[in-house]
Amino acid sequence: MAELDLWWLTPLILALLIGLICPATGSLLITQRRILLANLMAHSVLPGLILALAFEFDPTIGGLISGLLGALLAERLNQRFKGREEGAMNTVLAGFTALGVLMVPLLQARVDLETLLFGDLLAANEADLIRTAVATVALLLLLSLSYSDLVFLGVDPDGAVAAKRPVSRIRFTAIVITALVVISAITAVGIVLVIALLCAPVLVHVDRCLSLRGLMLRSAGTGLLLCGGGMMLAVVADLPPGPLIGVLCVGLLLFKRP
Repeated sequence: MAELDLWWLTPLILALLIGLICPATGSLLITQRRILLANLMAHSVLPGLILALAFEFDPTIGGLISGLLGALLAERLNQRFKGREEGAMNTVLAGFTALGVLMVPLLQARVDLETLLFGDLLAANEADLIRTAVATVALLLLLSLSYSDLVFLGVDPDGAVAAKRPVSRIRFTAIVITALVVISAITAVGIVLVIALLCAPVLVHVDRCLSLRGLMLRSAGTGLLLCGGGMMLAVVADLPPGPLIGVLCVGLLLFKRP
């Protein structure tokens, strides 16, 4: 009886962790004006996930490699199409998503695309928790080792380069951690909706916070309420948690006080 009563515990813990780390990561990306890169990576992980599931190896490895390839390709094209970076990045986003969809019939992969695109939080397991815990630890390490440089990059990226701060290393590390966070969040909200969880909690606080630390803490708190509350509401209303959390993110922005 106890086991039946606690079936929701693993999904709830995962939802709370995702609610913390997605907005915290989004705070870094928004203050550095790199949120479009996160959306690109969210879609770029799809081919790697399909490949991993088709050949039965760890989806984290496949998704991470695929996400990094998408980010590196976008950075390369951005240099070629100066002033038109958004167009180049959106093209890469669409291309990697299309490639992932094509790989399903080509590899005859037994993959539920709907689950990858929109999440299935109620099917979360221990592997998902471990994956999310690794992403959480990686994010905390980045913050503890490079917090001042992250602030510098958010306020004055050109100044950070001029001051000979390790900008390239920090940005690459942030890209890797963003990929880990996105892969972790796919179980909860899916590839399509993860960008809302990265952005919405941050947008309601970014104009009122005087420090990066304050923005991350407030955004993480809001994300915690969104994901935890959304998951429990979905259980009560018998609705899919991922799309419900996505709708709550939009509602959060609509009811934000000016």
